[in-house]
Amino acid sequence: MENNIFLAIFEKLFEAYGPQHWWPAGSDFETVVGAILTQSVSWSNVEKAIKNLKREDLLSPRALSEIDDEKLHGLIRSTRFYKQKGERLKNFCRYLLKNYDGSLYRLFDKDVYELREELLGLKGLGEETVDSIILYAAKKPIFVVDAYTKRIFCRLGIITEDIDYKSLQKLFMSNLPLDTSLFNEYHALIVKLGKEVCRTKPGCGFCPLSDLCKEVKK
Repeated sequence: MENNIFLAIFEKLFEAYGPQHWWPAGSDFETVVGAILTQSVSWSNVEKAIKNLKREDLLSPRALSEIDDEKLHGLIRSTRFYKQKGERLKNFCRYLLKNYDGSLYRLFDKDVYELREELLGLKGLGEETVDSIILYAAKKPIFVVDAYTKRIFCRLGIITEDIDYKSLQKLFMSNLPLDTSLFNEYHALIVKLGKEVCRTKPGCGFCPLSDLCKEVKK
């Protein structure tokens, strides 16, 4: 992978920011819950919801599948769209209980793409959520693509705005070693850059990728 721009970008980001220790969770099940709750909302809002669930001793498939809807909605209200997210959490937990006796590890004992197809079949779970579960909870090598990824790599001039999720994911996975730790760290670094520097109005003067960026060179 000589002269690999994807590895070069990773190295620059890692040098600038160091390891991100992502995903922050006390268990793999908590990671799954966080992946479902974080859709369309900041992580700080998800942390509030998870803290509430922990306080009520609800971070288990059985407890979440049986909790009253109104109570659940109140506990996860900070995450926006809490009714839909509550339903998705319950759907996932009930599926896990029915098909795997509540064991994440029985579910995760599958090939990456078999697991991905199965999870995408659950109502309300989209590609980014499913891939986050596979990478961060199942600890299997799949690259997570999000809005930050698309924004940053468009500005770098590597992709165009009309690229779809599958094509962008394939671009990363075909240009990087198939390594869970690398995919984990890379995605976390992209999120950090997107949140702190490459915003809607970018702070190009503080960007570790400015020497590679076509937007800066305009």
